[in-house]
Amino acid sequence: PNLIVSDLLQEQGLRPFTFFSYTPMGAILIVLGIAYMFLLGRRLLPDRKPMVDAQPVATPAELVDLYRLPDNLFRLRVRRESPLVGLTLAEARLGEEFAVSVLDIQRREEPRPGLQLVWGAQRGAQQPTPRRVSVARTAETTLEVDDLLLVNGEADAISQAAARWNLGVRPAREDDEAMSLLNEEVGVAEVLIPPRSSLIGQTIVDARFGSTYRLSVLGISGPGTSSKLDIKTTRLRFGDTLLVQGPWRNIAALRKQRRDFVVIGQPESMMAAPNRQKAAVALVILLGMVVVLVADLLPTATAGMLAGLLMVLTGCLTMDEAYQAIDWKSIVLVAGMLPMSTALERVGLVDLAAQGFVDTLGSISPLAVLAGLFLLTSLFTQVLSNTATTVIIAPIGLVAAQNLGVTPYAFLMAVAIAASMAFATPVASPVNTLVMGAGDYRFGDYIKVGVPLILVTLVAVVLLLPLLFPF
Repeated sequence: PNLIVSDLLQEQGLRPFTFFSYTPMGAILIVLGIAYMFLLGRRLLPDRKPMVDAQPVATPAELVDLYRLPDNLFRLRVRRESPLVGLTLAEARLGEEFAVSVLDIQRREEPRPGLQLVWGAQRGAQQPTPRRVSVARTAETTLEVDDLLLVNGEADAISQAAARWNLGVRPAREDDEAMSLLNEEVGVAEVLIPPRSSLIGQTIVDARFGSTYRLSVLGISGPGTSSKLDIKTTRLRFGDTLLVQGPWRNIAALRKQRRDFVVIGQPESMMAAPNRQKAAVALVILLGMVVVLVADLLPTATAGMLAGLLMVLTGCLTMDEAYQAIDWKSIVLVAGMLPMSTALERVGLVDLAAQGFVDTLGSISPLAVLAGLFLLTSLFTQVLSNTATTVIIAPIGLVAAQNLGVTPYAFLMAVAIAASMAFATPVASPVNTLVMGAGDYRFGDYIKVGVPLILVTLVAVVLLLPLLFPF
């Protein structure tokens, strides 16, 4: 929102907001928010104890113990006479039919031809046993004789799968087996199902989770309980938590599926080894960007792009890491909303809405229009993202200021602030959804605490913004 309103001012030939333009009002609102929660907000919450004690975000290693993965890990050996020989993982349908997740495939490494000649030349020499190496685990991976599959599932389901496909089976209870699932390339993470997820009402099998997201589901927990649910038959509900396993890049990709998933914590960062040699370089680049922004030498977007480019050129980030860090959904959202905003302006809807504000509230005072814009924006942001809300409402605020003959700075600052007032519903932002299960909150709790906080912020904005940005 801050960048959008600043760019809108610049497009109109007006001076945009600077780096510290938001600081005075932001600092005041932080103090007000803390005081509100300390004095009143916490008293509005019911004295409801969560059914499960709140715990800090678990590390991947702790998740292995929490979900008792060593108890559900098994080794399956593909026998020579097994019907699986020559089939792909997709054709085996282990997940669909038995709720068995294949976590790793180990295959004997063929000795190099040169070594075979040496061994053959040495009569009586015993050839070393070929070591096993992990092979790519995709839907198209073809199974071969003597492959070892590390799988996760209930013991009964494993037995049924082994009998169906003529596989050798043994438990893999050693902790080393479970910890082998964690390294800098693959790992485990907890994923929360938000209220508007398209997976609600489906089973993991129905959702084709493995083929769609390239991840294995190792466990499901219901909200408010520590009991584990059946992976094959459980229909997902809002608040369910999935334990997923697979490449970190695939887990990171779930973060961009905000409608369907909320990834808990930063599990991949707990496993990744930090590049401490580049820490000083990254800090210098960051400070340089801040100096450029404070001195207003370059536009905010340009300064950010240059800083990101320098991070890549100096080796602080790889191109792949930089690419994965980009929130493409937000970019597409803004790119789609901007033309819509322009279309609304060209057909006269923006002028009509702005004139409606002026006709209804302008006769009272510009402060009334300011309050109306704040309330309208805060209402929209309960159901839309703050970015989309700002793109829609900011032009209305700009035209309303022009119709009143006042400067637009206070109006646009109010829109930017109100767009972040997503306090009144659990679906207003991923943060609200994430804390709902941990605090055992209800929908009404957000209304009881969030609406008064929005009203407190409204009073502060109406009283203080005209002092900071006079009409």
